[in-house]
Parts: sequence; C-alpha cells; structure tokens
Amino acid sequence: MIVLDTDVLIEVFDRKSAKGDEVLRRLDKSGEDIATTAINLHEILYGLEKYAKPVKEVLFLPVLDFAKRDAVLSAGLELKAEGMGMSIRRTDAMIAAITMNRGAMLYTFDLKHFEALRNFGLKLFHT
Repeated sequence: MIVLDTDVLIEVFDRKSAKGDEVLRRLDKSGEDIATTAINLHEILYGLEKYAKPVKEVLFLPVLDFAKRDAVLSAGLELKAEGMGMSIRRTDAMIAAITMNRGAMLYTFDLKHFEALRNFGLKLFHT
C-alpha cells in the first residue's frame, strides 16, 4: 500500500500539473493499493475550501483512520526525534505512524519533513 501525503494529493488534483500526471503514472505502474490518512484528508479539504477549489474526488480515496496504536507510535516517534535533537511536526509523526502501522510506504515530495522518521522505520515510495 502507498499512502499519499498532502503535497502529492495537491499535485494529483491539480488538473494542469505535469507532476501530478507523473504521480498517477508511477502509482499505476506500482500496482499497489493507494490511500491517504485522515490527517491528510483534513489538510487537503481545508486547503481546497480555503482557496475555493472544489475537488470532491478526494473523498473517493480510501482513508486510513488515526487509531490508538497510531497515537502511541506517533508520540514515541516524536519523543525519539526530540531526544536526538531533531524537530518534526506533530502531524507528520501522526501520518508516519499511520503509514508504519499498516506496513505501507509514504509518497511525499516533502522529504525534509519525513527524513528523521526514516531513521525509525518509515518507508518512502521513491519518486
């Protein structure tokens, strides 16, 4: 399974984005199931509404919920990163935990946000 980060979703739903077209080709070629997280869904819906870009197709994408086990893992990831002097956004730790707990890969263009989490087992879908 490949979990799509918000920045990837933005490109996919931008009908004029060559980068989004390439994402779709790569996802199709991978043969993997795709989904996003409830956190990413919040981020994309907020942005779409804020900038008046009604793309309701995002609601058809499978969404992985944030569960208790994800809360436990994400808190641990955030604490480990802090202990190593690395700063990570709480929502990124949550997205990583959802992805990791499901044995999935995260597809993101924002490698800086997730680099520290790779040290703790987060797998990225390589672009």
